[in-house]
Amino acid sequence: MKRYYSRREPNWTSWCRYRHHQVLPGIEQWLRDRGSLTARLKSASRCDFRVNVLRQEWACPLDSERRLLGMRRGGIAILREVELLCGGVPWVFARTLIPVRSLQGPARRLALLGERPLGEVLFADPSMRRGITQMARLLPRHALFAAATVHLQQVEEIWGRRTLFHLAGKPLLVNEIFLPDIPTSQS
Repeated sequence: MKRYYSRREPNWTSWCRYRHHQVLPGIEQWLRDRGSLTARLKSASRCDFRVNVLRQEWACPLDSERRLLGMRRGGIAILREVELLCGGVPWVFARTLIPVRSLQGPARRLALLGERPLGEVLFADPSMRRGITQMARLLPRHALFAAATVHLQQVEEIWGRRTLFHLAGKPLLVNEIFLPDIPTSQS
């Protein structure tokens, strides 16, 4: 598997900073949805949904991720990167960061998800609180673009969002990058 080494990041910002015409047609509905992405993908695909774990390891977050999580420079987190596949086709690349300090109490189980969707765990837990959500247009020069599109060809831009969640009061960050094969008609 090709690894990416760029640390460049897109310009993450709140939804209100984007204009409707800037976002790729049909992607806006995915970016703005506040429910469980897992549940929405299962409903939209009407076929086999599964999680393909690309990697899970201890790593240092990107600078903006570290700041959003309130981590010190050099701090480590569990980094989990997965593809969410519908009918065997990757629709979403997801990157989750869980700081060491968040892996206490009920959140410890997040380190052992395997191919279980994170969304099922988060949205089933009554202690889960959704924090800030930011959007970004990702281009080939960005680290997350490279990671999300490593198996794709001829992609010029993709869109993503990232949300800071709190589980039992502990932070974790979920990046969801929408890939070209995701349906763009209302689902």
